[in-house]
Amino acid sequence: MKIKRIILPTDFSKNAWNAMVYALTIFKDAACEFFVLNAFQVGTSGLSTKIGMSNDTRLFNLLKEESEREVKKTLGQLRQVSSNPNHHFYGLSVADNLVNAIGRTVYNKGMDYIIMGTKGATGLKEVFLGSNTYKIIREIDFCPIIAVPDDYECKGGLRTILLVTGYEHLFETYELSPVVQLAEIFHAKIRIAHVTNGGLTKEQEHSKRALMRKVKSVPFDFVEMEKYATIQNSIQKMIADDQSIDLVAMINHDRGFFEKLTREPVIKKIAFNSIVPFLVIHLFE
Repeated sequence: MKIKRIILPTDFSKNAWNAMVYALTIFKDAACEFFVLNAFQVGTSGLSTKIGMSNDTRLFNLLKEESEREVKKTLGQLRQVSSNPNHHFYGLSVADNLVNAIGRTVYNKGMDYIIMGTKGATGLKEVFLGSNTYKIIREIDFCPIIAVPDDYECKGGLRTILLVTGYEHLFETYELSPVVQLAEIFHAKIRIAHVTNGGLTKEQEHSKRALMRKVKSVPFDFVEMEKYATIQNSIQKMIADDQSIDLVAMINHDRGFFEKLTREPVIKKIAFNSIVPFLVIHLFE
């Protein structure tokens, strides 16, 4: 298996660090290059004078120095945590907003995963890392993203990956590979869950059979989820009932299949409320 390249965005908060430790844990036996990225920006002063420009320059230099110092410190801490000699760590301090910084890095360096926390230094839900995580899920549709709940403690591996699907698409092997590869690394089972909403169409049956062929390299099973008030509630109920589920995965077809089907912002709700890490894969249309 080729070296995995993983980007770890950080605001140097406890929850960003927790997501990094999660990344080291799930890839503990794999050869990986980890890129710790901090994005920083200077706000527009509103002054066009030389004094205003000078103040912006001084602030920029201060922010840059602080970012580089904290990134270097984080790299040292990660090297102490990791015991895998095939783990390599790199630091990036980028003067841009977080979404642009991650997008450019993913594109330029060919990242395999983005792994980040869902709550940042502010301590407020859906603020900073929280809101940025959802922006990244929505806008960066060319790299799989794993959103790690704040304070989530990884027990050392993955036992069951819950793949939620509407059988809405005839999946290609490469589209499923981020899920299948994680299952192969940990010898985990993939539980393919479909929310019951009447019987399957012929197209959905065909997709289900094709999906079976694509995941046959790992243990898998199919389950029909009983629909509760929302799809999110159905997923959370299944996680609560099956303690072996360590990761929820959704393949986002047409950037909003579930939203079109149910008028429920499923991706957003799961990103903010899942009690286990959440893997989102966008399809290349």
